[in-house]
Amino acid sequence: MAGIVHIFHAARRGYRQRVHTERPKPLQQYTTEELYDRFRFGLDDINYIADLVRQLQCRTLQSHALTVEEQVLIALRFYACGSFYQVIADSMGVHKTTVGEVVTAVSDALARLLAHFVTFPNDGQIAKVRQNFFLLGDMPNTIGVIYCTHVHIQAPHQREWDWECATCGRC
Repeated sequence: MAGIVHIFHAARRGYRQRVHTERPKPLQQYTTEELYDRFRFGLDDINYIADLVRQLQCRTLQSHALTVEEQVLIALRFYACGSFYQVIADSMGVHKTTVGEVVTAVSDALARLLAHFVTFPNDGQIAKVRQNFFLLGDMPNTIGVIYCTHVHIQAPHQREWDWECATCGRC
């Protein structure tokens, strides 16, 4: 009985056919250089990342579900430009809510892979690095440096030669 009532009400309301617009296909549309410009990765890199997060693949393509490659491209576009979801949604042909969900899902999937690609030094390695920095330049408790980060330092007028950078003359 409930099924008959449902059919009756559906017929009265009128069934609207869903309209699915064609989404852009950046992997076929852009060259490798253009992919680098927009996503900061080339075609092979994007395919590699998509293979890493293949578990995000929807079991069905009903309602025009996003492929893993499209999800990775949406996330990479967000990482590359850090723009609002709406801007990325417009360029990728999806809704801004979809962008938010995809960025979260891809970020979580990549975070789960962290241990496979990033290793941190153990206590013995840290102690050895500290000792080497201390022996090298009397820098206590130093476990790493960033080479030649250019930050303008206003040197005092006395003993200016102490403030010069060995590589470029000033930092």
